[in-house]
Amino acid sequence: MASRTAAVPPPIPSRTQYVLDAIRHRILTGELTPGRALVESELAALFGVSKTPVREALKTLAGTGLVVMNQYKGVTVRTVDADMAREVYDVRLLLEPEALRRTVRRGAFLDAARDALTRADEATDTAERSLANREFHRALYLPCGNPLLGRMLDEVRDQAALVSAAAWAADPSWEREAAEHRDILRLALGGDADGAASALHAHIASFVERAFPPDTAPWPEEGRR
Repeated sequence: MASRTAAVPPPIPSRTQYVLDAIRHRILTGELTPGRALVESELAALFGVSKTPVREALKTLAGTGLVVMNQYKGVTVRTVDADMAREVYDVRLLLEPEALRRTVRRGAFLDAARDALTRADEATDTAERSLANREFHRALYLPCGNPLLGRMLDEVRDQAALVSAAAWAADPSWEREAAEHRDILRLALGGDADGAASALHAHIASFVERAFPPDTAPWPEEGRR
């Protein structure tokens, strides 16, 4: 990594934020793969900064669950497994459909969701598609009217994207998911709050079941919370 041309960080945002965003982007787009060691000196050279902002960025990423800090092994990109995927998606199943239901009932504008869906359809690689996919889901739950609910979903957003990136690498299924996204948005734009929430619940549950077949109890049904 240190052999690459060092990038020049902009003055705003802070160097730590710059490094944080850059590392997160590389993880979520698969450039930094699960299990990859993240060496402070190499990252500092890559981004043209000292070790301090790199260290702070890695601490933040550990807090969001994208990297793992180990006293003996150092820092590594988090490895995705079925247990991790089901934990993250269980939280989404409990919260995200309800957030969308509230968004629709409030009559919130969904232009951002429509734009994200268009970007995903026009994406030329997995990285662009993954980022657009994240924005689509966020645009559905963020206008729910409960900032705390939005922040709670934001906290698992990175981990969910890590799961989807790993799953797509093994089995590209975004065309099916894109069709489900269009159906969810159609219901939401039509004012069908319960229908949109149910479609979103089915979408979230089916994805992780396809990617990580469960060997325990099935996902809870919509409404059984």
